Amino acid sequence: MMLSGFLRFGVWQNFFRAWKNGYSGNLEGEGFTLGGVYVIGAGRQGVLLEHREKEFGDKVSLASVLEAAEKIKPDAS
Repeated sequence: MMLSGFLRFGVWQNFFRAWKNGYSGNLEGEGFTLGGVYVIGAGRQGVLLEHREKEFGDKVSLASVLEAAEKIKPDAS
């Protein structure tokens, strides 16, 4: 995303939301890698939830993570 990532309105919204809630973060690392969240089931269940950040600060819904985690079945092997 480089420079264009910092010019996006949603990125600034996320920044101010985090700042207002007291999150300070850190300035270590390269800073241009977007993150994601995966919930992977046991055995052959595979990926139950995939959330990739589309812009900096894009957050996954906690309800979605919990719903996916509840679907994980113990591995029978």
